[in-house]
Amino acid sequence: MKNTIKNTFILLIFFIIGAMFLSLKKDDKAADLCDMNNSSFAHGEKLVYKIYYNWKFIWVPAGEVVMRVVENPESYELKVSGSTYEAYDNFFRVRDYFYSKIDKKSLKPISFVRLVEEGDYRKFDSIAFDYKKYSATSFVGKSRSEAKAETHKLDDCMHDLVSILYSMRNTPVDLYKKGDIIPTKVFFDRETFPIKVKYEGKELKKSIKDLGKFNTVRINPDLVAGNVFTDGARMDIWVSDDANKIPLLIESPLKIGVGKAFLKSYSGLRHPLTSKLK
Repeated sequence: MKNTIKNTFILLIFFIIGAMFLSLKKDDKAADLCDMNNSSFAHGEKLVYKIYYNWKFIWVPAGEVVMRVVENPESYELKVSGSTYEAYDNFFRVRDYFYSKIDKKSLKPISFVRLVEEGDYRKFDSIAFDYKKYSATSFVGKSRSEAKAETHKLDDCMHDLVSILYSMRNTPVDLYKKGDIIPTKVFFDRETFPIKVKYEGKELKKSIKDLGKFNTVRINPDLVAGNVFTDGARMDIWVSDDANKIPLLIESPLKIGVGKAFLKSYSGLRHPLTSKLK
């Protein structure tokens, strides 16, 4: 169970910050999702998620993910941190930090940094995007001092793990019908991944742990079977059905149990949270 809970926590952090609306699958064709206008988030927004591992009647609270937005004259800074609770640290300690600076007009990434501390594992990963040269320069290593530079060719439209989430929050879902696929691309670990997510329509009166009931939009990325997921596993993600489009609940079946991430608290939203029912 230890390995399963460890993988659950790491994967749910990853889903929240970068793959929340998508699935990493190679050899798929992807359409561009760039030059978006921001109408969903604003300076000072803070979202906090609580991570659980659920097996039968056992709920294990493993940690939290915190997401923040800072607005500058020509850019947004998106800061995401994920950590295990202090009581959980002796079991498996996680201190992850993700940073993305995105262009204010297009929401395309300018630069990206990922600092990973998971048990004994360490990783430094930074990316500088150059759209004039259609390239990205990445620095990857166990630490900043050991990181080596590599240059990669990119298409004009590209996202990092954090910018993709905030861009997708501005997707006009009302233009889609149930079963439609929303595709895009993300640059991660020195590779480009075409990604897609299935729009599953609206779900009313969805109960969110400790927050109440919401009107939601449900989306469903496919999952790749492996040492964590079973064949045919499907992740379900519920997003607030209002102008904010904030993720409320992520539920992912595993080989043993279920991984869940609930929105714990929110502040600084750009719009009233009208999807929350009284």
